[in-house]
Amino acid sequence: MATNTPAGDKARKGAVKKRTQLEAKLGNATAWIKLDKKSGEFMVLMKPPKTTKAAKKVKRARREK
Repeated sequence: MATNTPAGDKARKGAVKKRTQLEAKLGNATAWIKLDKKSGEFMVLMKPPKTTKAAKKVKRARREK
């Protein structure tokens, strides 16, 4: 299980196992979707800004292949 101690170092010890992310296409742009692994529902959709064609990856989530 992941632990987050000591509290002040802002570093995660271990993997996040409850959430995954996958890459999706929105028109000509690339977006990232964060999924809850247990229920399968979409949690967050990271859309790219209008000036670029790629969105940033979601933090605290594994990548699905």
